[in-house]
Formats: sequence, structure tokens, C-alpha cells
Amino acid sequence: MIEIQNCTKKYGELVAVNNLSLKINESAIFGLLGPNGAGKSTTIKMMVGLLKPDSGSIKMGGYDISKDPIGAKKILAYIPEKSYIFDKLTAWEYLTFISGLYKLDENVFKNNAKEYLNIFGLYKWKDELVGNFSHGMKQKLLLTSSFMRKPKVIILDEPHNGLDPKGVRLLKDILFKLRSEGVTILLSTHIIAIAEEICDKIAIINKGTIAAQGSNNDLKDHAKSDDKTLEDIFLQLTSGYES
Repeated sequence: MIEIQNCTKKYGELVAVNNLSLKINESAIFGLLGPNGAGKSTTIKMMVGLLKPDSGSIKMGGYDISKDPIGAKKILAYIPEKSYIFDKLTAWEYLTFISGLYKLDENVFKNNAKEYLNIFGLYKWKDELVGNFSHGMKQKLLLTSSFMRKPKVIILDEPHNGLDPKGVRLLKDILFKLRSEGVTILLSTHIIAIAEEICDKIAIINKGTIAAQGSNNDLKDHAKSDDKTLEDIFLQLTSGYES
């Protein structure tokens, strides 16, 4: 469903992403982990079409994000680490705006928007200005705006920001449900315990390249240890730290 082939991105002399390749199958939750400056954000921005790779290609469901960005973005939803939302709109007005951008059927929009607003406990606030929302409520609204579209691919960059424990649990349950419905999910997070718990496979990126990838067991084999946690493996691969 997601194919990254030999992608490189440079900023002047700095090589942010170096000949990176990844393949993520349909119906999977895939974790992308790495320290600050490892190339995660650049990789994600290339995946969603905010940056163009200097070389290589990226496909979403067969659509090349550089050659057919509209086709790719129709099946893609993206929640960035730092999101911006229109404070002077009500929650319902904001969702209506997003629905219009993606040309959702009106009945589909209304049903799906109501469903996710109820799941996240926001329905009673649907006519409230977004500017009056807490950070966590804004994050839930952004998640609603993505999930209501029923995308085939979802890319989440630190989606747990601002969520309380109940919100984190709700998000986990939703991601499991979406995976069972055939959705491909890429999750980038610094909360290694969450990645270890919910991701089918994980790639650890460091200095613009993939240091290791696979299931939790694959990563333990890579580290040549059955008793290391994902945190131990992450630190070993990205900083040389040995527990």
C-alpha cells in the first residue's frame, strides 16, 4: 500500500534522508521511530507531498505522490505533529469545510462526523468555536476530520499529543478497528511503549537511513537478545547505549 523506493533528500550539504526504502502492506499499523534529527519528519513530509525527494519515488496505493498528488491525497489522511486549525469556525463548520475539500457525500459526511464526534466525546461541543477548545479537544477534532473520510492510508505524527489516558486508549481502539477494515496506518511517535504495543512492524531510522525494521521479534533477533525491550533496542541502534 505504501512504497518508498530509494528516496534521498538533501538540505544543502546535509543529507536528511539517504537512499531510504520502505514497503508497508495493507491492513497494518507500521511504526516509524527515530531520535530527533534522524530524518523522520522529512520522510513523512515527502510521503504526504509537502516535500519532493531529490531522487527516488513514493507511492500510496499505486499513486505516485509526485506524479499524481491528487490521486494519492484522495486516499490519504495526515495528522502532523503540529497542526493548525481555524479557531473562528465551530467544530461542525470545520468538519464541513474538510468534507467540502474532499467532496464527501453529504449523508456520508454527516453520519461519519457524528459517529467520531460521539466517540471522542465532542458532539455536544459541535457548535462551539474551535478557539475555545483545549489542546486535547482540538487533537480529537483533527482526528475526527481524518477518520470521517474513511481513507485507505493514514499517517499520524505524534497523534497522542494533548490526549489524556482515555483519549489515548480510544485512539488505540480506533486504530485497531481501522486496521481490521483494511486501512494502512503509519505511526510516528516518541512513545516507544505505544509503538511496541500496537505496531505490527517497526522501522527505526537513524541518520537518514533504516537502522533496523521488522516485527518486535525481528528487532530482538537483530539485537541478538530475547530479553531486550524495544526501548533498549532503539537506544542501542541510535545512540550506542547498551543496557
